[in-house]
Amino acid sequence: MSNPKHRLGRRELLVRAGGASLALGAAGAGVGSYLASAQAAPAAFGYTDDGSYYTVTTGGGLVFKVHRTNGDLTSLVYDGTQYQGYGGQNSQVESGLGSSAVSIAQSAGTILITVVHGTMHHYYAARSGENNVYMWTNKADASITATRYIVRVRPGLFPNNNPDSWDSATDTLIEAQDIRVKPDGTTRSKHYSNQRVIDYDYVGWCTGSVGMWMVRSNHEKASGGPFYRSLMRHHYTDGAGLYEILHYGENQTEAERFGLQGPYVLAFTDGGAPAASLYHDRLDTSWVDGLGLVGWTGRAGRGRVTGVGITGRDTAVPYTVGFANSEAQYWASASAGSGYFSCTGMLPGTYAYTVYKGELAVHTGSVTVTAGGTTMLHTIAVTADPSDSAAIWRIGDWNGAPTGFKNAALMTCAHPSDVRAAAWTGSYTVGTSATSAFPAYQWRDVNDGLLVDFTLTAAQAATAHTLTIGISTAFLNGRPRATVNGWTSAIPAAVSEPATRSLTVGSYRGNNHSYSWTVPASALKTGANTLRIDVVSGSTGTGYLSPGFAYDCVELLA
Repeated sequence: MSNPKHRLGRRELLVRAGGASLALGAAGAGVGSYLASAQAAPAAFGYTDDGSYYTVTTGGGLVFKVHRTNGDLTSLVYDGTQYQGYGGQNSQVESGLGSSAVSIAQSAGTILITVVHGTMHHYYAARSGENNVYMWTNKADASITATRYIVRVRPGLFPNNNPDSWDSATDTLIEAQDIRVKPDGTTRSKHYSNQRVIDYDYVGWCTGSVGMWMVRSNHEKASGGPFYRSLMRHHYTDGAGLYEILHYGENQTEAERFGLQGPYVLAFTDGGAPAASLYHDRLDTSWVDGLGLVGWTGRAGRGRVTGVGITGRDTAVPYTVGFANSEAQYWASASAGSGYFSCTGMLPGTYAYTVYKGELAVHTGSVTVTAGGTTMLHTIAVTADPSDSAAIWRIGDWNGAPTGFKNAALMTCAHPSDVRAAAWTGSYTVGTSATSAFPAYQWRDVNDGLLVDFTLTAAQAATAHTLTIGISTAFLNGRPRATVNGWTSAIPAAVSEPATRSLTVGSYRGNNHSYSWTVPASALKTGANTLRIDVVSGSTGTGYLSPGFAYDCVELLA
């Protein structure tokens, strides 16, 4: 695993560190002492114990310290530059575990630090010659809050102009304590670093000469499934943070899982991406088997599920197969050709599996995984895709997300009030308006009373039709109520959706739900007709925090 090319020459970085200290002023103060500390540490792979800290030298350019009484990571020196710390805080589980039992052991080419706090175990490991810190966190139960591991990074070391970055001096808070607007009208928040977990392997920054990355775990003990979005990093004038999410509550659709999550890897490089061999599905973890980690299950104790194929697919849309039970979650992408899939590294047990068209569940089943075994599923036939139903008209497509709608692409990385967002108001005409003219989101206090104009032939107007409105998530129990010409639907009952913010923090992902009504022929007209959609809710709020929802699809069936 040692990769010398992922290092930068020590002389080059010492020069850069000196420049940083001058540019950062007070923020750069203390670099000399950090360098002195690094020089005092052993040059070869090993560790020292001064009674207060364990100092680990990887032998590849990285030296880190762990506090002996609380398990915090207090120093990260890579090729002479200190990266750890802002605001007087360390890198740690949650916001610090407090008093803990911390021990260290070295065997062959591995150093392991064990942190025990109540029922929780956290681990740091170093491998000889590697510029990586491997970590695991075992949250055994709910007695200790553990939503994340955060690596806190000194300010001024990396570029700071991403959707998750902000300037505390010039940017103004507009929502809670975590969303800001810049003087140019664009919005920033730590929430806007989010990606669907299925779409990324690592997150971090690089300068072109140094890269600092968090390579995520397989998230088997996290929650939310393959399309879940959560904050991954943040960066502002006082410092930066990299996260491994253990369980995140924002717009969460599943209960918390417990057990060992990891390894996740804090990796330093010469400016490039972290080595692909560190990715969770490629990492060789055979060296971990003998470390004695509480809750660890090696590859020999895991199994896999393969699927021959999936029929009834829309070949223009990606399909994913998710697996979940109360203990773990996994997923695999289906091939575009046949729908074949293979999900490896699964803990033994019985799982509910779900076939997703895009992000919409279109088939469910059950499968049992055994240690060391392969369970093969025969061809799965998708028969519950609502897009297969004949429609007079359809706005968008059934894929579980507001794909293609107005502002949809922007809303995962910006606030709805962002200056770049098109006006949320405006009507829509079936057959004339582009899909991008239909709003991705609707709120009672922002763009209520959405009008959709459509035409019917005499034959179509002579019979009743089913109107269906699909949403991907809702805020404050928001749900749609439909009026067609002079007919108004009943108020639908509220359904289970996450109770936290969603639409303003970069997430449209909730518990997909569709609302259907039979529109009587007496309400329909030959020629021009108008559908009005209103948001109903028993809850109250204002602006973008008023009741609302994200659209998936709207259709009138034939």
